[in-house]
Amino acid sequence: MIRLVEVDDLSLAFRSQGSWTRVLNGVSFSIDRGEVLGLVGESGCGKSTAGLTLLGYRANNARIEGGRVLFKGEDLLRLNRLALDRLRGDRIGFVPQNPTTALNPGMRIGDQIAETLQLHDWAAGRAAADTRSRELFDLVGLTQVTNLSRRYPHELSGGQQQRVCIAIALACEPDLVVLDEPTTGLDVTTQQQIVTLLNDLRARLDMSMLYVTHDLGLLAQIADRIGVMYAGHLVETAQSRRLFDEPRHPYTQGLIGSVPRIDEPGGEARRPLRGLLRRQDLPPGCPFAPRCDLATARCREEPQIIVDIGNDHAVACWRWPDTGKQENMPVAPAIRRGAIEGTPVLALEHLTIAYGVRAGWWGRLFPGRPAAAVLDVDFAVGRGETFALVGESGSGKSTVARAVSGLLPPQSGAIFLDGEKLAPLVHRRTAQQRRRIQYIFQNPDASLNPRARIGTILARPLELLGAGGNVRARVDAALGDVRLDGAYAVRFPDELSGGERQRVAIARALIADPALLICDEVLSALDVSVQANILELLKKLRAERDVAMLFISHDLSVVRSLADRVAVLFRGELMSVGPVGEVFSPPHHPYTLSLLEAVPRIDMVRRRSLKSAARVLGEGIRPKCAYAGRCAFQLGRICVEKEPPWQNSHGGVAIRCHIPIADLIARTTPDKRRKAREELPL
Repeated sequence: MIRLVEVDDLSLAFRSQGSWTRVLNGVSFSIDRGEVLGLVGESGCGKSTAGLTLLGYRANNARIEGGRVLFKGEDLLRLNRLALDRLRGDRIGFVPQNPTTALNPGMRIGDQIAETLQLHDWAAGRAAADTRSRELFDLVGLTQVTNLSRRYPHELSGGQQQRVCIAIALACEPDLVVLDEPTTGLDVTTQQQIVTLLNDLRARLDMSMLYVTHDLGLLAQIADRIGVMYAGHLVETAQSRRLFDEPRHPYTQGLIGSVPRIDEPGGEARRPLRGLLRRQDLPPGCPFAPRCDLATARCREEPQIIVDIGNDHAVACWRWPDTGKQENMPVAPAIRRGAIEGTPVLALEHLTIAYGVRAGWWGRLFPGRPAAAVLDVDFAVGRGETFALVGESGSGKSTVARAVSGLLPPQSGAIFLDGEKLAPLVHRRTAQQRRRIQYIFQNPDASLNPRARIGTILARPLELLGAGGNVRARVDAALGDVRLDGAYAVRFPDELSGGERQRVAIARALIADPALLICDEVLSALDVSVQANILELLKKLRAERDVAMLFISHDLSVVRSLADRVAVLFRGELMSVGPVGEVFSPPHHPYTLSLLEAVPRIDMVRRRSLKSAARVLGEGIRPKCAYAGRCAFQLGRICVEKEPPWQNSHGGVAIRCHIPIADLIARTTPDKRRKAREELPL
């Protein structure tokens, strides 16, 4: 029987700075009809490059050094551009990582789908294309979006944009869909919706998928088999459940051990990988040897060949029988701080922020129609404390951060730094106040000047804020703080890895000696090993510098491993606030529970979760409880008509809900939820 996809001994190299670097080395895998294969590994391991070869794509500076890529028995590497264009979008679909850049910002959504349909002769005219578009919108769950075909991409949320990309990929009913990190950057509930959608589409359409990601928990929810890649080598393949239960390659064990655990006290990873992937340091033998605790001289000198060890499980490690004897040793729980002592570094009092409101006299003369993004938010951050803001996309987390940094003026309320009220906009604040609040952005690729050397980038805050001292010495010290050598000062950002660029962004914030760091999704685009390194760095910096952090994230596992206290936001309103361990333990606010249930976990494959209620509230009604309409435990009209009260739970947790604490305990304990799941139909 001919398999749908068969990659055989594929080797590929890129040309850079006058030499060739091999990025795929003898990679082989197959995909059957209706099967989902996951490819996982750190940034730079070659997984995306392997995925793109299934589209016949090859960069201008790339060359194939050996192997075949067969689709239905035909070698894609031998096809000309015209033949590949017939396949791409028709028989092989592609879902990219970033829908914002993948969708044409100047074209309406309907036109973009029609373009694909008409190019591959799936619609004779525009009317037929519009009919097929409506079918696709229904297929991917976009029927509730009004006038979707006439909207532009920027008028949709990130999750809706990704669904549009999936609709385009499925437009011609392909046999295979390649998905390259399609949920990176999405919050856990949106991510869960996309994964549920993909599982449903696979069952209905019997389509095959290659799912490329660094998120092991997500693969546990969708993949039948998983291939683990390291430095261009495929080092382990197995059925999904077997790989997570009995990983045999030391690298696979390290990847699994690097994942922060939402169910562990302190959220700590169990056995994180040490070091980072450095291709320039690879030995002639096993590429993982420099980071492997089991490596011997033979490992460093003798190339490892992937061999079958039984039960459809293959490993590229001659010491695989010894790896099963290792155990995941728990890490000591992180030290957590108690109540705030003295004047807090940061305090927000009744903060309300609305978009569409102009600042100053111009706003009084020409008031816009405000769109409230944050409503009456109060919290404080103590010295040396990490305070996390969590919630879905659009919950107001980054809006709060922009207001604290002075980039966005509040409509009402006040922000205090060390007890001193701050001006609403940054240009009205003193140099000292600007220096004491520093912002670390999500994407260092966009926040670091690509034309400036690292030393120049780090010196800029010192020049702008008038700090004294020897600039070169302070730059070297800042690089040392983030565990980078002083030689990095002469490099440009594009000469650094993603993790190194993020360290530079952290160093730029630290060089001003701030009292508060605003960390806005600083780990969301990093693979698990780099993420573990940055997490460890942030913990050390907090201990060494006693700096407070406002940590914004949708990754609850990361939050549990780093934060002291956490606030849960939904549609700009606080739902729950308290110490991180207690907020993530029953009783939960119903929204907090929905976030926790949506977290992908390695130890649960394709979980079923209780669905939130979908109640019709009536057109134009803004419920007094922001979560009314989605709450699985909604009591009735009281949730719509009356403000929910704040209630104090155990361990200093405050929960804003009409449901009494005793009832929340009964509804949100694990045993109760487990019984409810068991009663759900399959």
